[in-house]
Amino acid sequence: MEQFNFQVLKNKKVAGRYTDPAVKGLHLWVKSNLNKYWVFRFSHQGKQQNMSLGVFPATTINEARQKALQARNELKNGVNPLQTKKASKAPLISKKITFMEFAKACVEMKRPEWRNEKHAAQWTYSLETFAYPIIGNKSLDQIDTEDILKILTPIWKDKTETASRLRGRLEWILASAATRGFRTGINPALWRGHLQTILPAPKKTTRTIHHKALPYRILPQFMEQLREMDGIGALALEFLILNASRTGEVIGGLKKEVAGDVWTIPESRMKAFKEHQVALCSRSIDILTITQSHDPDSPYLFSRNGKPLSNMAMSMMIRRLGLDVTVHGFRSCFRDWVSEETNHSHEVAEMALAHTISNKVEKAYRRGNLLERRRQLLQEWQDYCFSKAVSNVLELKSA
Repeated sequence: MEQFNFQVLKNKKVAGRYTDPAVKGLHLWVKSNLNKYWVFRFSHQGKQQNMSLGVFPATTINEARQKALQARNELKNGVNPLQTKKASKAPLISKKITFMEFAKACVEMKRPEWRNEKHAAQWTYSLETFAYPIIGNKSLDQIDTEDILKILTPIWKDKTETASRLRGRLEWILASAATRGFRTGINPALWRGHLQTILPAPKKTTRTIHHKALPYRILPQFMEQLREMDGIGALALEFLILNASRTGEVIGGLKKEVAGDVWTIPESRMKAFKEHQVALCSRSIDILTITQSHDPDSPYLFSRNGKPLSNMAMSMMIRRLGLDVTVHGFRSCFRDWVSEETNHSHEVAEMALAHTISNKVEKAYRRGNLLERRRQLLQEWQDYCFSKAVSNVLELKSA
């Protein structure tokens, strides 16, 4: 008889019931839509019955077996396990907690795991704006698929990203409610195999809009004008470009993070939650020397009166030069230059940008941080940024 393991069960593509050889009565029920459920089939007082034990793979093989064995023990004692299950849930389900009450508690429970307060604000805003007016006062066990569709359908096409994120938040809240015993049945906000069959896929509903970037061929001309501008904002933007950094990494940068010519950004400020080192070239070090003299008592690399720059400080420098590009777009500018003008490897370029590794095999074998190779790359990038501006390209004019 075929042995059960995760891969075997995951690959089941034909509808039907598959018997677990390890525990008598335990089946994996594969439905026509390929959703998979654990079922314990038993006979009590001459009547054959089925008891649901959970959804695969959320409920693991071992968990399903433990539940089935517990049910078998109850049968041996003359107890119908279905009655035990129903009795255990009854006191919990009788608690009529509204969605709004529970959702607010969920936000507070998740708050410690968020690095930025804006995440809590985004959860709260989306729930207050779109969900609470429809299901806020409904008890958790009364919410169904039609309620979720009333929330999502009006914004699914025009605000696809917001709607998709809200759906995920609703799914998490309702899953938590089910875990706590406040509701039963299928999660009405579930995407795979459920809302997926009703709503169009988010990726096919809206197109991806990339950050507007400056063509790298005219970057030297831009850098020439940028260096003529006064102020901490201009210095911060120049530093960001030279090191292919993100806005949050630069404006949150601390002086204590720089040791010699290496800037170590802690994981708490990195998008990938992983510490990142930057090999600073000569101009970057000069910039930090200048900013130190401007605000010597500040703990920040770039600040005014001891306070870090705002998110808009560097964007304002770009606007003053009359350009329709974004700060983040300079990372794309750097990446294009590496690909088209240098022989540096894809790996070095991606590590310079602190990108995560999607390939699990590559991630497992990558041990070093290639700091010296990245130092060479950033030195060449600095040389290019300050090379003579090309004369046959679009002229940059100040606003």
